Amino acid sequence: MSVATRREAPHPRPDVPATPWTGRDDGPGEENLRWHGAVHLDPERAAPGEIAFVGFRSDEGVRRNRGRQGAAAGPDALRRALASMALPKPLRAFDAGDIEVRGDGEDALETGQQRLGRLVAALVDRGHPVMVLGGGHEVAYGSYLGLAATRALREGGRLGVLNLDAHFDLRDDDRPSSGTPFLQIARSEERHGREFNYWVLGVSQPSNTQRLFRTADRLGVRHLPDTRCGLLDLPRAESFVDEFLAGCDVVHLSIDLDVLPAAVAPGVSAPAAYGVPMEVIERVCHRVAASGKLAVCDIAELNPEFDVDQRTARAGARLIHRMATARM
Repeated sequence: MSVATRREAPHPRPDVPATPWTGRDDGPGEENLRWHGAVHLDPERAAPGEIAFVGFRSDEGVRRNRGRQGAAAGPDALRRALASMALPKPLRAFDAGDIEVRGDGEDALETGQQRLGRLVAALVDRGHPVMVLGGGHEVAYGSYLGLAATRALREGGRLGVLNLDAHFDLRDDDRPSSGTPFLQIARSEERHGREFNYWVLGVSQPSNTQRLFRTADRLGVRHLPDTRCGLLDLPRAESFVDEFLAGCDVVHLSIDLDVLPAAVAPGVSAPAAYGVPMEVIERVCHRVAASGKLAVCDIAELNPEFDVDQRTARAGARLIHRMATARM
């Protein structure tokens, strides 16, 4: 993917400015480096290739979808879990701050997604891989709005959306919610005259109605069910991902943490009774990041209020860590 690195345009301002990352400190030197020592807060001095973190503080999509609210606190929990993780080699990253969905007004979610999109587009066009910390899964549509506005897509790059999720999130509801983002993306791609290239790994049959399966079939969605994503099925999952990667130039990876078993990720809106093993999800994330095609990844549905021993936050942070270090 070709990304421009012009620096003239002003950087869009977040709703909530970033604050310094803190964590365990074992002393100076690269041999003691942890994430909190690698993340700075100045997007204007960030070099192309530096990872950009953006938070999306939103519960509104989950509320509209009648789920367990609390995901608005997810970005800070993910930062705290990641901050003290040790880095194998030095890297550079920066925190661009948070977009906040304020209240539950008629268009609060929609305007928040638009603000997120503007920030994501600016970061990608400046050459930064973007990690968006959710927030409910409505974050995915905001991430997509950003990608859709980038030069890479305007100049003909093929977008591929890979969702690691127990749900299709293709609901056709009256109002957008955490259950609708990928149908919204489908309709937007149709308006732009582009193919809707959407793949889902980890779909749970009991968690999706036959109507949703029919919608997925009608839209040409490729999916791999959770029952075929176990450790013994790892070659199948890797082949699924490789086929996806072969058909796109720009990747939007969306991770709903409810794809993981409830024992690994209890702090989500809808804990999984079955789920895909962490080992498989981590390998998939590594494979996507190592391809060099990953432009934006959003991590959704972390709800710290229902987490146990920070398991879900730590799982999400480890996936971020694995992607960030995949090409070291």
